[in-house]
Amino acid sequence: MTRSYAQTLFTPNVKALQIENGSRGAYARMDAAPGEIFERDLLGPQESTFVSMRDSFYMASTSESGWPYLQHRGGPSGFVKTLDEHTLAFADFRGNRQYISVGNLTHDDRISLFFMDYPNRARLKLLGHARQTDDPEIVAQVSDPSYKAKVERAVVIDVEAFDWNCPQHITPRFTQHDIAHAVAPLHARIAELEADLAALQSG
Repeated sequence: MTRSYAQTLFTPNVKALQIENGSRGAYARMDAAPGEIFERDLLGPQESTFVSMRDSFYMASTSESGWPYLQHRGGPSGFVKTLDEHTLAFADFRGNRQYISVGNLTHDDRISLFFMDYPNRARLKLLGHARQTDDPEIVAQVSDPSYKAKVERAVVIDVEAFDWNCPQHITPRFTQHDIAHAVAPLHARIAELEADLAALQSG
């Protein structure tokens, strides 16, 4: 966990519970020193590569009534782009047209993203500030012509902090693509054996 992530989320109530449950000592080193300037986390190659391999993520925003709202966002692998070491962006494809997340962001631009790699039991959490744009250059940068969905806008996220979580309690799950890739050698071997059998029968 980065210091920026801890300094953002370890509120007094959180710290009190850490003390009560015996975990505060492990996290105390992440406390800011008096007068220390808060520094944003930098997205490195590990984070950029991980994000570029994902075909979905979960996004949390906060409504005007104070309720948290969690939404799934999906697209082709790599639809979330790393623009630089501070910035992510993605194409916002047309869905059910409720516009809850985008409406929330006009009220409060704070956002939390959760990227999952189920087969490898890895997860990356990010905090940031999101803005919506229809700038043609940015929309073109995040669009994928091969993916047949209408791009309504681009969402640009200024990343404040991130955290890599441990693999505890993550159940591995696999996509159709993952399964097809894994069993392809088996199908090839079956076809080879069937051809050998056919040759023997015809001989």
